[in-house]
Amino acid sequence: MTTVVDTAADSGAVHRLAVLGAGVMGVGITTLALARGVSVVLVDVDEAKLEDARVRISQELRMAQLMGVLPAGGASGELATATSVDAVAEATAVIEAITEAKDLKAKVLAEVSAMVRPGTPLISNTSSIPIDELADSVPRPAELIGTHFMNPPYLIRTVEVIRGARTGEDTLAGVQSLLGVLGRTGVVVRDAPGFVTSRVLHPMINDAAKVVQEGTATAEAVDALMQDCLGHATGPLRTADLIGLDNLVDSLWVLHERTGDEGCRPCDLLLEMVRAGDHGRKSGRGFYEYEEVRP
Repeated sequence: MTTVVDTAADSGAVHRLAVLGAGVMGVGITTLALARGVSVVLVDVDEAKLEDARVRISQELRMAQLMGVLPAGGASGELATATSVDAVAEATAVIEAITEAKDLKAKVLAEVSAMVRPGTPLISNTSSIPIDELADSVPRPAELIGTHFMNPPYLIRTVEVIRGARTGEDTLAGVQSLLGVLGRTGVVVRDAPGFVTSRVLHPMINDAAKVVQEGTATAEAVDALMQDCLGHATGPLRTADLIGLDNLVDSLWVLHERTGDEGCRPCDLLLEMVRAGDHGRKSGRGFYEYEEVRP
């Protein structure tokens, strides 16, 4: 059953958030939390990546405030960075936002679960991997839950919340509290490959890329038709560039392997673009070219 989480702000709660992974989503989630007054420790094994993340977070905070989508001049949370999961020990919630690979996520979640206090929600931010597949990696599966923040998190106010078969009520309540402080609405869905958003969107993007691959239309034409005729906000291929074509391909493989749906097998064009390093906005080139490159 799908439900909408009541995320009325819990101003009395004190949250100390740990975010694992200083990539696009880790930076975006950290930006959102800091702007909402939540202190964050951002953890990544790459010190240079953490240094770059500080710059990007500062830039994104300014951009979000200029756009009027985050509070201006309010209390800001404090940012700390670390290269070891030891830094998560005092966190009231942990969001894992590393690369979309089951084995890597399971390894990190196992390490973190040994560091945090019992009862601390462990949140895997994933676009496709079933939460119950990760639950065997942690000693307290009831504390594991999934979220799917959309990119950029400070702009999109709804978050897909994935309740695994073993996720406990206290964990769900903890995520509700955190989302309330972040000013976000959570929609709770049952666990399944790709959940709702990726299961519907990613095969559609794959089909849009096939249309370009087959020479039926350009990326610009596909997006214009989807925007102006069908009301898609940005067009599927601009959306793919925002997701990251590498992340999209990883998600499609997860869906293909777990559902057997041939529509989820990444098309040749997507695979060629990823091999060439054309990953979308973050690399400066995907279906479109971008002036600003985000490492």
